[in-house]
Amino acid sequence: MARRFTIVCDDDQARIIETLARRYSITEEEVLSQLVELGLEARDEQTV
Repeated sequence: MARRFTIVCDDDQARIIETLARRYSITEEEVLSQLVELGLEARDEQTV
């Protein structure tokens, strides 16, 4: 079951997220989801 979270970004971060979404023709929500996934994978790699 999917859960929803809310994040707060500063203006610079928001612009980067919007730019990535436009560049790859995906939603900002998908950009954030992928960034979280990458961050969690990186964390898992560090703890192994």
